[in-house]
Amino acid sequence: MKRTRIWIGVIISIICVYIALRGLHVDEFWQIVQSVNYWWILPAVGVYTIAVWIRTWRWRAMLRPLADVPMRRLWPVVVIGYMGNNVYPARAGEVLRSYVLRRREGIPMSASLATVVLERLFDGLIMLLFVFVTLPFAPLPPIYSQIVTGFSVLFLGALVFFLVLASRPALFLRLWQWSTQRILPQRFAAMGDDIVTKFVSGLQSLNSPREMLVIFASSALIWLTETSKYWFIMQGFPFHVDFTVLMLMTAVVNLATTVPSTPGYAGTFDVPGILILQQFGVAQAIATGYTLVLHVALWLPITALGAWYMLRDHMGWDDFDRAVAAQQGE
Repeated sequence: MKRTRIWIGVIISIICVYIALRGLHVDEFWQIVQSVNYWWILPAVGVYTIAVWIRTWRWRAMLRPLADVPMRRLWPVVVIGYMGNNVYPARAGEVLRSYVLRRREGIPMSASLATVVLERLFDGLIMLLFVFVTLPFAPLPPIYSQIVTGFSVLFLGALVFFLVLASRPALFLRLWQWSTQRILPQRFAAMGDDIVTKFVSGLQSLNSPREMLVIFASSALIWLTETSKYWFIMQGFPFHVDFTVLMLMTAVVNLATTVPSTPGYAGTFDVPGILILQQFGVAQAIATGYTLVLHVALWLPITALGAWYMLRDHMGWDDFDRAVAAQQGE
């Protein structure tokens, strides 16, 4: 099953890379890449670092009902998690992040994974908000509008489900136990009860309207800051689009990375970015050069820093497998 998921991701990435590079004039692309002012990557990496710091602060707020972890101890855990997403398939960095947190702070993985799921849920909602806010200024092609509609139903449905789950945990656990006792052997049912109980405990921030507002506002700030990275890198290229177009690009490419792909989101990040820029009059060679440079600038610094933190903590590649095994056995 694991190999099947990997191969599906590889196939999707190959198809996306083919679409991204189809019709590209290599000589024009090479001229663009050579003419870029790469110094603009430095402030871009700076604002992205701020975005990751805000992510760490948001995660700390979500974890507070479980434990109050200082920022200086939580920051390396977040960076390691994002590094894991960049180099391991199926977003295994999320599981690795919870594994490292349990190893450092003793927080159950199932509970911290619930907060990670909430992060992704609020990120998705902000991406959709970006799309709807920018549509009057930067309309989407019909195919993207249909995809966005599907994501809207998915994320809003998930939010309603988690709100109900957080507000009625005892009722949900009774329903869960009633169903698993009739389906699973007793040993597995008891294990499942423990995992679900810990998972529900990680959703407690949803019970506070104030905490939800803080999470939503910080999520919006995270993605506005990340869009600023797109803007800074654009300054090194011979084109200009409105900030609203970059907000739209940020939203669509990050929604697209939820599709299975190779580690690092090869193709699934690049195709929508290139096509959106072309939709707003940017030549293919310039759009391709910009999107690929942006992709590397997003991928390389956080991956290198996460690898350094892993080495500092005497962690290796085997810890990815240990993280998955720990999550399944918790």
